[in-house]
Amino acid sequence: MYSIVISQSALKQLQNLQKPFVKKIGKAIEKLANDPRPIGVKKLQVRMRTCTGSEWVITVLYVIDDGIKLIDIRRIGHRKDIYK
Repeated sequence: MYSIVISQSALKQLQNLQKPFVKKIGKAIEKLANDPRPIGVKKLQVRMRTCTGSEWVITVLYVIDDGIKLIDIRRIGHRKDIYK
């Protein structure tokens, strides 16, 4: 099982989202502890999308350190803004 660390900036980005997004993203992040590389994740472009039934698609950028079993959440936001 991996430990999960969320950066201050990612936490702030998460808090700025609407509540339905926060709940679904929280559940998706928790699942990473057991499976840090879910289906659809691309190497070098590690991201996870959580769709809430609307046009919004939230992307979570994170880094995996297999040596110490750590997942470092770096950014959370709408896919159009996440890479700025």
